[in-house]
Order: sequence, then structure tokens, then C-alpha cells
Amino acid sequence: MQKSESNPELYAAIMKVVENQLRSNDPPQTQQTFKRLVDAGHTEEETKRLIACVVSAEIFDVLKKQEPFDLNRFVKALDRLPAMPWEEEEEN
Repeated sequence: MQKSESNPELYAAIMKVVENQLRSNDPPQTQQTFKRLVDAGHTEEETKRLIACVVSAEIFDVLKKQEPFDLNRFVKALDRLPAMPWEEEEEN
């Protein structure tokens, strides 16, 4: 997976969200997903980027679709990693 350089400030902000979730263990599913993916052979950096994709998809739904944050949707997307959140949407 390549890091998008289109908006480095946005990328940094999303990665900070991931770091904060991991540090605070809130939600705990982020830490569980991190461990699962690292145990499956992904690097820590790659795992954080995968989780950032889920964070980005949730931010998109909240802002663009004007939907409230949905923890269940977020956790389901984490559970599907390394499949991207939008891949599931395209199949439906």
C-alpha cells in the first residue's frame, strides 16, 4: 500500500487519530485489530495505514453523508481488514 501524498496534513491528522486510539485503547477494537494484523505478518507501519483507511472511511461517512459516528460500522470495517472498507460497499 502506498501512502497518499495528496494532502500530507490530512494524512498526519488521520495517523494521529490512529495513534491516539492505540494509545488510549479506545475503542479497544483498534488495538485488537492492530495485534491481529501484526500477528498475521503485516508491519506495524502497514497495520497503522490499514487502520487509517477505516478511520478515513468513517470520517467520510460522518462528513460527506452527514451520518453520525457509528461504532458498529467502524468495528465491522476493522474486522474486515486487510480488505478495505469501500471494497465491501462495492460488492453490495
